[in-house]
Amino acid sequence: MVSLVPSVTGSLFDLGLGPRLVGRTDYCVYPAAGLAGLPTVGGTKNPSVEAMLALTPDLVIANWEENHRADVEALTAAGVPVWVTFPSTARDALNLLWAIARLFDAPQAGHMLAALERSFEIISQASDDERRVRVFCPIWREPAAEAGPVDWWMTGNRATYLHDVLHICGGENVFAGRDRRYPLAADLDDAVAPDAPRPERDTRYPRVTPAEVAAAAPEIILLPSEPYPFTEADLAACDAWPDIPAVQHGHVYLADGAMLTWPGTHLARALAELPAILHIPPD
Repeated sequence: MVSLVPSVTGSLFDLGLGPRLVGRTDYCVYPAAGLAGLPTVGGTKNPSVEAMLALTPDLVIANWEENHRADVEALTAAGVPVWVTFPSTARDALNLLWAIARLFDAPQAGHMLAALERSFEIISQASDDERRVRVFCPIWREPAAEAGPVDWWMTGNRATYLHDVLHICGGENVFAGRDRRYPLAADLDDAVAPDAPRPERDTRYPRVTPAEVAAAAPEIILLPSEPYPFTEADLAACDAWPDIPAVQHGHVYLADGAMLTWPGTHLARALAELPAILHIPPD
């Protein structure tokens, strides 16, 4: 089997199925020890079909969002089965893990997944019983930290896995209702008329201006380590919002991006750590 999805690759190892893999992408980096010596086939966006075929996999696992349709079609045309996944909620991620365990006849994964299910139910119920904290969690910024002031930040709306994880763990995504508009000028300025909607365009990841973030008044800002590698240098950019509650009260944090954006077994870490991060005690 070849995995073209970093979150799936990590999940396979966590479920005890790592030895079934014969190939992975350059971005499949977890777990480092388990991946040592496992051949790579290129990036998620530009894998080598020839390299994959040379590994003679009985299955390739892909993702609708991360991989290109042309590569999936090329593999299928060559007679290789391809499983195209697309979990966009925590519930979807759990269902995918159960499906993997069933497909590969991995009863040893049952106890782990049952525990994950219980954590999911407990955390979901607890967050429903408490006030949700307003959260801004970007996944990209332009320009890069060293290039000067931020022109725009990219985040996820209500249709993303990121949003659902934040919601389950007690957060209210401040840009849940913000769809991406095309072109960029329309995304950043309400006065610019957007293009007519086109079904092939993904509207789940809006680019928002610093002014929009300020107006949203988040109580917590999370800067994840991926897909954009936010670092300590990016924390300084938030000082441009001295009136935002998150900045005023020191609730701006770096976070593990895999915990927030990798559907799969990393959900366990999100359920264990995010509720505490997203909890602000009452005054």
